[in-house]
Amino acid sequence: MNAIILAIVSLAGFILAYRFYATFLAEKIFSLDPTIRTPAHVLEDGVDYVPTLKSILFGHHFA
Repeated sequence: MNAIILAIVSLAGFILAYRFYATFLAEKIFSLDPTIRTPAHVLEDGVDYVPTLKSILFGHHFA
């Protein structure tokens, strides 16, 4: 089997899994609800719990 065919099939499998399995996990297993407030908003004190932008959190994650 040509390596490019294997790569394309693998990529298609990952895309399908991301699309359908991630939706299944979010809705059925974890019951994610975008209306629930995070601890940064509920316990906001200006020191330990401070709401911030997603881009800043992304940078802190990889720092």
